[in-house]
Amino acid sequence: MNKSLSPAVLLFSLIVTSNISQAASPYAGKAKAAEVCSQCHGIKTPSADAPFPPLAGRDADYLQLALEQYRNKTRISPIMNNIAGSLTDRDINNIVSYYSRLKP
Repeated sequence: MNKSLSPAVLLFSLIVTSNISQAASPYAGKAKAAEVCSQCHGIKTPSADAPFPPLAGRDADYLQLALEQYRNKTRISPIMNNIAGSLTDRDINNIVSYYSRLKP
């Protein structure tokens, strides 16, 4: 009996493991948010005098789209374009995963 795996099984395994490795991590998102976002947006709430909106509890789809648009400069804000320009897809997914799970 041949004990080698069929190409279909190998392909399926590769797809499943690559999707798992791309899953967003709220823990990594918390670390990245503390490093990049929290100075202006805070973790749960911004400082009382800050003109920036809190991100805690925001809709995940909205956050994802906004960060991608800032990064790609299709949504213009010099500050956010500069900050989001350094974020990878994984960073954005992690940040979105973190902020969208918080209670506002």
